[in-house]
Amino acid sequence: MAKILFLVASLLIFSNIFVAYSAFPPSLIVDIAKILLDNYCSPEKMVGMQEAIDAASTNTEILSIPDPETMANVLTAGVQSTINDPRLKITHEPEYLPVVAPQMPPLAPEQLIAVLQSSIKLDILDGNIGYLRIDHILAEDVAEKIGALLLELVWNKILPTTALIFDMRHTSSGDITGIPYIVSYFTDAEPLIHIDSVYDRPSNTTKELWSMSTLLGERYGTNKPLVVLTSRNTNGIAEDVVYCLQHLKRATVVGEKTAGGSVKIDKIRVADTDFYITVPTAKSVNPITGATWEVKGVTPDVEVNAEDALATAIKILNIRAQVPAIIEGAANLITEKYAFEAAGDEVAEKLKVLLATGAYNTVNSKAELETKLSADLKSLSGDKGLKTTSNIPALPPMNYTPEMFIELIKVSFHTDVFENNIGYLRFDMFGDFEEVKAIAQIIVEHVWNKVVNTDAMIIDLRNNVGGPTTAISGFCSYFFDADTKILLDKLHDRPSGTTKELWTLPELTGTRYGTKKSLIILTSGATAGAAEEFVYIMKRHGRAMIVGEPTSGSSHPAETFRVGDSDVFLAVPTVYSDNTAGPAWEGTGVTPHIPVAAEAALGTAKAIFNKHFGGQK
Repeated sequence: MAKILFLVASLLIFSNIFVAYSAFPPSLIVDIAKILLDNYCSPEKMVGMQEAIDAASTNTEILSIPDPETMANVLTAGVQSTINDPRLKITHEPEYLPVVAPQMPPLAPEQLIAVLQSSIKLDILDGNIGYLRIDHILAEDVAEKIGALLLELVWNKILPTTALIFDMRHTSSGDITGIPYIVSYFTDAEPLIHIDSVYDRPSNTTKELWSMSTLLGERYGTNKPLVVLTSRNTNGIAEDVVYCLQHLKRATVVGEKTAGGSVKIDKIRVADTDFYITVPTAKSVNPITGATWEVKGVTPDVEVNAEDALATAIKILNIRAQVPAIIEGAANLITEKYAFEAAGDEVAEKLKVLLATGAYNTVNSKAELETKLSADLKSLSGDKGLKTTSNIPALPPMNYTPEMFIELIKVSFHTDVFENNIGYLRFDMFGDFEEVKAIAQIIVEHVWNKVVNTDAMIIDLRNNVGGPTTAISGFCSYFFDADTKILLDKLHDRPSGTTKELWTLPELTGTRYGTKKSLIILTSGATAGAAEEFVYIMKRHGRAMIVGEPTSGSSHPAETFRVGDSDVFLAVPTVYSDNTAGPAWEGTGVTPHIPVAAEAALGTAKAIFNKHFGGQK
């Protein structure tokens, strides 16, 4: 109320200026306010307007303004800032003539064909992608009158395409009745969909726009991809069409943010003067979002310059054309290769259901596809190792000198000897057996010999992210005696159907730690892969106490497979540990004997050993 009173009072301040211009009655400012009250599309912003007009009508202040144009600019600024709507504008136009839309005269068939061909452009692009450009939204009655020609010259040529690019970058005019007509061609006949509500202030009525159950010709339907191109020139009714299709999740919008126009703008003469006020007299409220595209425009799903929109749309549709084969290929790989057969079959079936129900219909790039596929695989399987991956070739072997190997080992391992002769060994990744074998003597001399003669040892795997499992047997063997051969684990390989037995090794480089000295292994939620296999074996055979957090619950190192003929690659865990005696660690992790926060694990382990060995002194 206070803002409206201020607005009207501000307008009336200028009313006496019109005494100097005999053509302008002092009541003109009140007339402007009344026009807003009766015609502005958001009456809720005008609450108190009439009372303010009545209260301010006795204002006699005089403010000198040199000319009507300046007056119009001042009034415009006041109205826009008070009502907070940039579309409101007051102008002084003595020469203004209202624009009357020309009526199209009856045309001969050949003339009508020429008009349609010049105003509507279509093409069939590579990959059977349809391209349709319309620069004006036809009214429903006009479309019905020329419907037969529209079908013959345009629509029937678009229908057989497998995807459509609808170019609205130049669409800046149209009729509101054309909105449901266009939108309905991209929806199903049933059920009917409430697509828009348009409130008209002068008549104080709201018209609901619904999809249409019957149309001329066939529908494009809801299954074929649709991309709408936009630019900053996409305006008015065209924006409504774009907004509806976008929020029905029927189209991907590519291009620039649209103009932010209005569903209806009227220019109203103020009494008998040469002043006019431009007023939005109707407003659109989308029933899905409860919001509108007016003023703010439609933000594209993929924002690019208008001139790049078509090429971008073609790329999007090309990747979407590959999606079914990629998802089917991924499902087949999981069925054939995934370590856990029953779980793999279930994941594959659910993945196909996601494809069939349109979960991948909005993928806009290869990167988006890979991200979504990885997320779905993790969600469906609970396996962090089952995911898309890059196919980066292995680096060629480096020709390290002995000195370089020593420096590399120093930064890869951390050792210490704590109070009571407690050894400490930390490393954050397991190496491949062949690589480790070649430098085993260097590791023994610069790492192992520093801790092997301790009375007990803490092995810190809290930051160990895994690596190859080929060296697991060798590392485990250092903590068992040589005179007894122990079966550590059985690894089952799904693709080959073979089982590999992991046994302790009879011969090692350097001295064994043996079975008599105590061992604590520290874990965290980051402990993964090969590190989990080591922890699992040591716990299963009662060789170590585990202190810390449950481990990651990942999987054995995955193998990389190309998905069909695509450039998408899948990392698939193919190996699983023996679970005949109970659950292994894949998916669930290894539960510690003494659960503590990762940051407290080392202190807890020290306290256990200090209590044990300190009490012996």
